[in-house]
Amino acid sequence: MTAATRNNISARRERLLGDAPGAFAVARFVRVTPLKSRRVADLIRGLEVDEALALLQFAPQAVAQDFHKLVSSAVANAETTEDLDASDLVISTVLVEEGPTMKRWRPRAKGAANRILKRSSHLTVVVQPADTIQKKGGN
Repeated sequence: MTAATRNNISARRERLLGDAPGAFAVARFVRVTPLKSRRVADLIRGLEVDEALALLQFAPQAVAQDFHKLVSSAVANAETTEDLDASDLVISTVLVEEGPTMKRWRPRAKGAANRILKRSSHLTVVVQPADTIQKKGGN
């Protein structure tokens, strides 16, 4: 689908892709710290979709399963809404933003208490055709 035929352009799509072809998927409030999520995000950024899915399937990190679902969802979005070929897609952008932090208390000795921070993340994966990525990088 071209930008001219697309009637409703969300602010998120405008920020992530603009008029370029591609699709994205977002997972919010994932109960993994952003630091741990960024380690996996750095592994898959710039890879082809098939290679990234294979890497995520066997990665030992727990958040790799969330990223696997997210990449699969972004590919499905690209196929259905943009009519793009899944074998031609590349992961162009992976964003990991900090979500809300839950504060909990753990009892300690002598009536004291320590604060436990349970952090969360917002994950975003953007896929685009490989030829679009190379054009953008060459200019």
